Amino acid sequence: MSHHTSRRQFLRAAALTAGVAALPVPLMTGRAAAASPWDDVPAILARIMPPTFPDRTFDITAYGAVGNNSADCTTAFKNAIAACSGAGGGTVLVPSGTFRTGQIHLLDNVRLQVNGTIRFRTDHGSYQPNVFTRYEGIECYNFSPFIYANGKSNIAISGTGTIDGNAPAGDWSSFGSSGTDRTNLKNYGANNTPVTQRQFGDGHKLRPNMIGLYNCTNILVEGVTLTNPAMWSLHPVYSTNITVRGVTFRTTNSQGDGVDPDSCTDVHIHDCRFDTNDDCIPIKSGRDQDGRRVNLPCQNIVIENCKFSGRWGGVTIGSEASGGVRNVYAQDCQVNPTDFPGRFPCKYALYVKTSFNRGGFIENVHLRRITGRALERAALYITLNYETSGSLPPRVQNFTLDQITITSGDQAWNLDGRSADHIKNVTISNSTFTNIATAAPTVNFVDNLVLAGVSINGKDVSNSQPPPANRYEAENAVFSQAIFENSHSGFSGTGYVNTDNVAGSYVEFTVNSAGGPQTLKIRYANGTSANRPMAIAVNGATVATRDYNATANWDTWATDTLTVTTNPGANTIRLTGTTANGCPNVDYIEIS
Repeated sequence: MSHHTSRRQFLRAAALTAGVAALPVPLMTGRAAAASPWDDVPAILARIMPPTFPDRTFDITAYGAVGNNSADCTTAFKNAIAACSGAGGGTVLVPSGTFRTGQIHLLDNVRLQVNGTIRFRTDHGSYQPNVFTRYEGIECYNFSPFIYANGKSNIAISGTGTIDGNAPAGDWSSFGSSGTDRTNLKNYGANNTPVTQRQFGDGHKLRPNMIGLYNCTNILVEGVTLTNPAMWSLHPVYSTNITVRGVTFRTTNSQGDGVDPDSCTDVHIHDCRFDTNDDCIPIKSGRDQDGRRVNLPCQNIVIENCKFSGRWGGVTIGSEASGGVRNVYAQDCQVNPTDFPGRFPCKYALYVKTSFNRGGFIENVHLRRITGRALERAALYITLNYETSGSLPPRVQNFTLDQITITSGDQAWNLDGRSADHIKNVTISNSTFTNIATAAPTVNFVDNLVLAGVSINGKDVSNSQPPPANRYEAENAVFSQAIFENSHSGFSGTGYVNTDNVAGSYVEFTVNSAGGPQTLKIRYANGTSANRPMAIAVNGATVATRDYNATANWDTWATDTLTVTTNPGANTIRLTGTTANGCPNVDYIEIS
């Protein structure tokens, strides 16, 4: 069995194990990859449907709540939510006033409509008994998040009011980085200690998050201001179909993240404002051994029209990402905008942080039309060296960064791989970085860095030109008994096509031509010693059969040139493997 075949079989087995539908199965014919990665976004958004609720209202004041910033309203919230859910769902109304409360646990089909202020109590007992949580990527039992749900469906938190964690008024800030408790939890995760034995809460110093939504489906958080959490503001975990829109985040404590999607699928975050004491939108999927044990990726995250001010990153991935992160899209966002400056300027527009012991993967991350100013460090920072112990680094690959406009900052980009673990496939295009203090970007151990139409302080630093109009990428073609890949370097576009080792596998392009004799260029790689001939057919008629011999390895690409005759307008060009070795890897064709 050749390397070409074994690698294909491994990828298919991994896809089936993970339940990934994007990789074609044998004998499947069609388009396996969109012309642009952004073409996948409409399908993601079409799946994200915010919940709706019956027209029933349960005012918490009817259950004994008093909005005087003093009376304990914990029981009133509990009873109103139970009544609402028990009736089949509706709205639990928090009217004008300030309502002091302990933990709030949401139930199925309940919208918590906050028109006034919810202000949380500061005593630890209000968040007991312990509930199942994930603290910095490791499962345990800890204080209840201030607002909590586990295993619920159709839940919402909405309104024009404020949810105030009130954490600075208590002692949550003194917990700091949690010392011995945090160390013990990390050891529990590393040693696979049963989760039920990982008990923290009262008497320990692991802060609770403000909103924790676990194993939930159909979530909406809309309109409210979230402020003063003890730790992360909004933390959906193991959940799907999540909409976060029009929310303002203001945090003061350390560990003061904005919204942290954690091992979630199908998330839409848009038109939000972040003024945070840590990362604005950190995307996570578990830490080290415990994250690999759970093995749930965070995927299909769409971020739009947000304003970022925060101590660290705007769009952040990691550092806890051991379950993998894939398919992240962010567009039309502003970093450190003048009309929303926040307490801290962000250091990075994109911050990807991972380390030696995470494992998993971070891939298919796409940003476009991002503007920023006053960035304290690199606008784009991808590092595999966030922590430097362990032996299971992640796979980090496939980034596109288009129309990035940064008007002041320290560095345009810092791509920080490792000698044994390279960052792969980073494309920066149509982007301008001005008033950058450190003119030279940092690039360590990066395979296939493409810079097209990129300038720093007025100097063009491009190493590639945009592809010509007569180039047709194989990933956008129709193919049979083949798969889209991007695991080898040096390709054009977003990847290439790898066919089965079988006669009859093919890649078919539809091209436009002026007609008559045309020069056809075929870019390919053959990393084996076996010849892989292909028949070239134009509009269904075979015009040539060509040999495609070894190219040293799968990262070495060659170009075959021949003359073919075409019709005016649309034509099909099919490349078919004629032996049991199938086709070589096909990157693109050009016709002129």
